Amino acid sequence: MHTINKLLAAILLATATGCAFNPATNRPDLVLMSEEKEIKIGREMHEKLIASTPIYNDPILNAYVEHVGQKVAKASDRPDLTYHFTVIDSQDINAFALPGGYVYINRGLLTYLQSEAEMAAVLAHEVGHITARHAVRQKTAATGAGVASVLSVLVTGSGVVGDVTNLWSTAAVKGYGRDMELEADKFGAQYMYNAGYDPQSMINVIALLKDQETFARRRARVEGKKQQTYHGVFSSHPRNDVRLREVVEAAGALPEDKKITKVEYYREKTEGIVYGQNAQESEKNRFNHKSLGFSLLFPEGWTVENQRTAIVGTAPDKSATLTIRVDKRDGNQPADMALRGVYDVRSLEQDEALNQYRLEGHTGKLPVAGENIPDRVAVLFYGSRQYILEGRINNKKQDSEESSEYDNLFLTSIRSFRPLRKTDVVKPDIKRVKYVQANDKTTFSSLARHMEIGEYAEEQLRLLNGYYPRGEPKPGEWIKIVQ
Repeated sequence: MHTINKLLAAILLATATGCAFNPATNRPDLVLMSEEKEIKIGREMHEKLIASTPIYNDPILNAYVEHVGQKVAKASDRPDLTYHFTVIDSQDINAFALPGGYVYINRGLLTYLQSEAEMAAVLAHEVGHITARHAVRQKTAATGAGVASVLSVLVTGSGVVGDVTNLWSTAAVKGYGRDMELEADKFGAQYMYNAGYDPQSMINVIALLKDQETFARRRARVEGKKQQTYHGVFSSHPRNDVRLREVVEAAGALPEDKKITKVEYYREKTEGIVYGQNAQESEKNRFNHKSLGFSLLFPEGWTVENQRTAIVGTAPDKSATLTIRVDKRDGNQPADMALRGVYDVRSLEQDEALNQYRLEGHTGKLPVAGENIPDRVAVLFYGSRQYILEGRINNKKQDSEESSEYDNLFLTSIRSFRPLRKTDVVKPDIKRVKYVQANDKTTFSSLARHMEIGEYAEEQLRLLNGYYPRGEPKPGEWIKIVQ
């Protein structure tokens, strides 16, 4: 009897609130609004957003994104819905969807994609959120459950849209949670297959976003800032996510001669896209030494002390230090030999040559460990001097992942060492992505020396070309540069 009462209550609730069949999930949805209302909400949100957010002004690129988006949308479970695809003029790596058919992709994300199929993967994922009515379903879940939802802010009252600043903290922009994101991946992969795009390109995009996430985490630690990522939920996607691969493979495998990838066409359409906005602005945490004429990026919040024999940067919690000492250079001795000579060792671990801002150097890890042994060392030649940098973890009981993160932090600071400029505050010029063919001498470090794109030039070039954190382009390969 108790079970019957519960069933009757559920039927009455469904009748009162409205129960619609969802063509994407292939099951009834207990929702609080009709499709007409959903479209109205989305339209008002869209109008508010474009009135307060810069839209990228490139008719050719906008038409290209619209064309690919419409192709994917027509292959979706809600093909009769009117879809709108908009490029936002922001360097942030992001894309999102609003209820009722509105999809947005940031200019910044487009610069890092490598093909039309990868762009289709992003757009298809966002279309998947719309066809599954994730915003509406999450609003329903939020009633009585307190789940953060885009509609919890925007549906109530006569002012449907509300303050646009609330929009950027909602689920529509930041992600809906692991299950709904995976569901959007599943639908998106199927829509890609239906439209002729290789669903495996979705795996490529996830790998790209994981690289961005890794770099953002390392940079955030150096700069003492909050990490920004594409949908926060992707932080729970391992690079080789079994569940993701399963839903992609379930979409089907297209014959090789039928797959749409369009690397060359994507290159043609994105040639000249604006790169970054604040690439040349100096960082607050950059330490400039006027008398010695060098500049180095320390993590924000670190204290820097100019001691008698060294310059020492210390983390706020004393967990790590970065020390800079200066000495006279020994003639034409190579940098790797000079570094081994400083520490009287025959070899170094994880070592690599440094070639940055027209300075030569070398870095590596000492083959022995101990309380008084630095964890990462480097030497950089500048004029008649050699600068010795030591990164030291004060708590030696770190696990391997934490130690690796510290090492990446030290490497980022080491790679930021450069001669002091006349001014480190310049008005940023508009930089654009260009494509060139690599030759047998092309390396990302050599390219980075000729590009004024900020303190992470080599890392950014690697991310732009899918070579993060290592590897070099092959002769004849088309690669992106920034001019």
